[in-house]
Amino acid sequence: MSSADGTAGSSPGRVSGESAPYPLHGSVGDFGRDTGAGVADEAIGYRGPTACAAAGITYRQLDYWARTGLVEPSVRPAYGSGTQRLYSFRDVVVLKIVKRFLDTGVALQNIRAAVQHLRARGFRDLERMTLMSDGATVYECSSPDEVVSLLQGGQGVFGIAVGVVWRDVEAALSQLHGERVDTGETLVGHNPQDELARRRRDRAV
Repeated sequence: MSSADGTAGSSPGRVSGESAPYPLHGSVGDFGRDTGAGVADEAIGYRGPTACAAAGITYRQLDYWARTGLVEPSVRPAYGSGTQRLYSFRDVVVLKIVKRFLDTGVALQNIRAAVQHLRARGFRDLERMTLMSDGATVYECSSPDEVVSLLQGGQGVFGIAVGVVWRDVEAALSQLHGERVDTGETLVGHNPQDELARRRRDRAV
């Protein structure tokens, strides 16, 4: 059950703690380019407390994961006291996935391998992806047939539909504050139409 090509088929791919046998489909920079405007816009960053609220983790966890390189903020790292980390939408999705893996007892080294794999995937790949684990190994399933195959093999114990996590994070962040990377402007609700309406109101005063 350890297909190394990472493509859809009868056997799911595997992310082990020792190696990640997947070819890297794209790069980190490609992740949000097709998302358009909104909370997933790569021009918007999220501060630590906002990322914590959307991912359901504590700030202590966030800080530890950043310092140990498990999930680092891709928009802006902390450069010392006075600077605020900024996380991308994708980072927050990964934070929430890590939290779910930890809650179910997956080993940290296997989570690290899974995170590296997630960072290499494109936006459309992630939406369709299901991650499953037997507690020791994380498997990627990109088709229903792969999920069924893994379950029939008795290896799958639980699964994470990344698309569902994506939508959960999107809904949570839509109610929270973000920050435009280029201007530093704080956005409330992250809806470009709301921002435009606010600017029109400001001009009318």
